[in-house]
Amino acid sequence: MDPRSTSDRVLLQLKSRGPQTAKDVAAAFAMSVMGAHKVLGALASAGLVRFEDMATGRGRPRRLFSLTEKGHGRFPDRHAELNAELISMIRATFGEEGLARLIAEREARQKARYAGKSDASLDEKVAALVAARTAEGYMAHGRTLEDGAMQLIEDHCPICAAADVYGGFCRSELAIFRAVFGSMAEVTREEHLMSGGCRCIYRITPRRGG
Repeated sequence: MDPRSTSDRVLLQLKSRGPQTAKDVAAAFAMSVMGAHKVLGALASAGLVRFEDMATGRGRPRRLFSLTEKGHGRFPDRHAELNAELISMIRATFGEEGLARLIAEREARQKARYAGKSDASLDEKVAALVAARTAEGYMAHGRTLEDGAMQLIEDHCPICAAADVYGGFCRSELAIFRAVFGSMAEVTREEHLMSGGCRCIYRITPRRGG
């Protein structure tokens, strides 16, 4: 991707910030809304962007633009094809049991890596997890919701190719996060890239007395 290209910068905005309106894009790049529509329209024609009209009560619905699978493909993962091939070879050589052992070993190592301080607060644990996942290439960030729950948002998935070959990776990710927060919070997946979502979003809800 050419970082100097307006189209590429808009794609990066959608990748890192999730669905955006033309007004959002216009504000981010100091352009007119008409200019933003022109860029987004060209990206949609190229199959890189899609849109969905979301009703917001009275008035016209908001048109949200997001990346298509082809659009996500503009942010390639290094060694993705090799990783997917290795997963297929492990399955063919050692069977499902061998692949499950590999996932279990990866899960154990990540739990230890993300554990952090035992006396850390929920906010601190979320912040530490965001930092760790960002370092691993997930383009992660956190958000606090009005009801007190928090979200872990991952705009990119560096193991997407491997997860496409074997869904156990995604199930393992959720198990890892639940282990990290333990009795402090309930963790649920609200959006899933591999299930057609724009990104992966996890809701972290504090438990009473946790």
